Amino acid sequence: MAASNAQLPLDGRVALVTGGSRGIGREVSSHLAALGARVVVNYASNSARADELVAELTSRGHSAVAVRADVSDPDAVRALFDRTVEAFGSPPHIVVSCAGLLNAKYPALADTTVEDFDAMFAVNVRGTFLACREAARRIPPNSGGRIVTFSSSIMGTLLPGYAAYTATNGAVEAMTRILAKEVAAKGVTANVVAPGPVRTELFLAGKDEAFLRSVEERSMGRIAETTEVAAVVAFLVSDAAAWVNGQVIRVNGGFA
Repeated sequence: MAASNAQLPLDGRVALVTGGSRGIGREVSSHLAALGARVVVNYASNSARADELVAELTSRGHSAVAVRADVSDPDAVRALFDRTVEAFGSPPHIVVSCAGLLNAKYPALADTTVEDFDAMFAVNVRGTFLACREAARRIPPNSGGRIVTFSSSIMGTLLPGYAAYTATNGAVEAMTRILAKEVAAKGVTANVVAPGPVRTELFLAGKDEAFLRSVEERSMGRIAETTEVAAVVAFLVSDAAAWVNGQVIRVNGGFA
């Protein structure tokens, strides 16, 4: 039996989540759908995971479609937004830029290859820029428009081995805070979510048990679950967060 969206807070809104089939993005897609949004789940290559998520959401009575797009490609990002309109008859009201890349070798800056540097900037910075640019152009004015980008609490800890990755985060934070001022007149907000350690493939890759224990000791004795980050995104895209704009929200259990 289909779920009724009549009383749900995001009823009638369309949400586009880049990197929406894995990790935090997957949980964000699920959470926004549960709140009544019609969701476009963007993915880069793994169609099976995206299709599985859409089938799961549809079985619960939610509206969702999976759309493949390379977020670093301007034409692909434009097509992603076009596909959103085709699927749901409206441009997105909510855009969450979750797609991200991290070098699991954690090299020192001196050992970071230009190829790895460029790969992270292509997805984390260029991809966020392209999604935000289309969002700024297409989100309908005064429609509860929301843009949420992702950084990391590594901006505060500045750990060795993360130089290029941290640089991408700094770029995203600065860009989003300026964007917030530019779209405010349209009634659109733009904010950054900067998680600390979260149990995802992205975070766990290349880390040993000793490192994970040290992380747990610095953040309330455990590593966060994706649901705890998705709940913050859900707040930021809600009507309750209409006066929250241009902020960087560290979701990290005090990790420092």
